Amino acid sequence: MFFNFPPRLRALQAQLHRVRAEHTALCATLPWSTEPLPGWTTQESRYSSRGDVPPSPGYTPEQQVLLDRLARRLRRLTGVVMTDAFWQSVEREKVVAARMALERAHEPTAG
Repeated sequence: MFFNFPPRLRALQAQLHRVRAEHTALCATLPWSTEPLPGWTTQESRYSSRGDVPPSPGYTPEQQVLLDRLARRLRRLTGVVMTDAFWQSVEREKVVAARMALERAHEPTAG
């Protein structure tokens, strides 16, 4: 199914992908807890599926600021993309397919 997305909407979706990737990359570097907390061993907690967990130093103020900034950008961009006027032009039963197509619009086409 082909949808003729406006360039502005495609650009916003691409920006949303970039910000989501930044957020994901940052989260992968953060300690497991936002606040300093002791760790535990699997012997201490029979419910731990992660094995031994080292103590968490918590997030630094800089990490928290960056995480909050990226989360705000994600929410704002998601809202702008989801409420774009383009969606009013799509038949109701095709909206989900159109949204899925927009999410993949940045991917190179085969052929």
